[in-house]
Amino acid sequence: MIGVDSSTQSTKAAAVDAETGELLALGRAPHTVTGTSGARESDPEQWWTALGAAVRAAVRTAGVPAASVTGIAVAGQQHGLVTLGPGGRPLRPALLWNDTRSAPQGAALAALLGGPTAWPERTGSVPAASMTAAKWQWLREHEPRHAAAATAVRLPHDFLTERLTGQAVTDPGDASGTCWYRTGDGRYDPEVLDLIGLDPTLLPAVAPGGATRVGTLAPAAAEALGLPTTVAVAAGTGDNMAAAVGLGLGAGGLLDHPVVSLGTSGTVFAATRARPADPALAGFAATDGTYLPLGCTLNCTLAVDRFAALLGLEREEVLPGASSGVVVLPYLDGERTPDLPHAAGLVTGLRHTTDPRAVLGAAYEGAAFTVLRALDRLLVACGLDPADPAVRDRPLRLVGGGARGRAWTETVRRLSGRPLLVPAADELVALGAAALAAGAVTGADPVALARDWGTGSGRELPPVPRDETTWNRVEDVLSAAAPTLLTGGETR
Repeated sequence: MIGVDSSTQSTKAAAVDAETGELLALGRAPHTVTGTSGARESDPEQWWTALGAAVRAAVRTAGVPAASVTGIAVAGQQHGLVTLGPGGRPLRPALLWNDTRSAPQGAALAALLGGPTAWPERTGSVPAASMTAAKWQWLREHEPRHAAAATAVRLPHDFLTERLTGQAVTDPGDASGTCWYRTGDGRYDPEVLDLIGLDPTLLPAVAPGGATRVGTLAPAAAEALGLPTTVAVAAGTGDNMAAAVGLGLGAGGLLDHPVVSLGTSGTVFAATRARPADPALAGFAATDGTYLPLGCTLNCTLAVDRFAALLGLEREEVLPGASSGVVVLPYLDGERTPDLPHAAGLVTGLRHTTDPRAVLGAAYEGAAFTVLRALDRLLVACGLDPADPAVRDRPLRLVGGGARGRAWTETVRRLSGRPLLVPAADELVALGAAALAAGAVTGADPVALARDWGTGSGRELPPVPRDETTWNRVEDVLSAAAPTLLTGGETR
């Protein structure tokens, strides 16, 4: 099986043994992102070229015959806006998820149809700048010629799946990140589409799930990938949904088991049968019929690394900030959860005797506190009590680059008071996509397949007593400082 992770910066293609889930080889090819002053764009044709290069590299490195590949699925970066013209060719570069030019359009949309509290009930999420509906509205206002010329509108993974098969199809998971799809009843929202002037005939059909078999490789695609035309193609999904599959989260595996991802941003999510409607969360659908609510913080590993650089320390040279009374709120890029978009970082509690390593430790604590606070909100939105032992004792799955660092792991462990599970697999998105491909070939539940493969298994760490003193100290500083002391000196 081939599982494809088409992310912002690169494409990774995983060649996976369908019986065992063993990662046989990984092919990679880079993408180019352009833009300044909030613009972030990429040429979708480059994604297609990278997909072909990555798949060929994976098959070659795995040392298996191309004829042995029976299925492929694409998991792609969410929210991006791809506008196509005649012949299915892009009219312009895609607007990526982190293109913030559409923030005014998102705010204007959020004020309509009942306001920000009503949108989660309708589409799962508030139409922030990252959501595709806001990007389409930006295109209509700033490039009306391109909007009028569009013969098809796609998400990044939809575009690639259509190139593979010739079929215009998406899945519930990726569609749920658009703000024009109703997560509750699985259809496009006609009122939202009318509001943003988007003809529903421009959109792809929504497959029942990411493992739905939508066809086989078209001849041109088979030639580009070096694979036979008999290869089955799954509908695929968004990258967050594929990561959940790779962890074995969903109806065929674990429900209401939380995940914390430590990367440039911090994210928390869980597969659940509940349908949360919290404006602070992205109310995504999972790809298997369950839901995948997700909370996001903007400042995580990159912000802490910046503190290390400012202090002249290596990232693991830490002492707990709590031991010296130092508190750091490392909100260097503003913050999304809590909603402090214009925030700047804050350091308090410094003395002549303060050890720089304690300041770095406090930066870890501030970032971990913010992520774990978002996790508590996620659990409550799912109808769970974070203090209930039955909930608290479920292992917290720790993934992302930060999960490989001792300082991150120990800080999360100390502030959460929960057992941790650090999966051994690095390529969970690609592995989840491979499970979708296997599901398209065999008809098996992809979450159950990934669970049986053990891709979500790894190192287990027992809980330690929760550091309530540090938690309360950081929370008190946040309550006292927000919003006055977290604005970077700007008047708004």
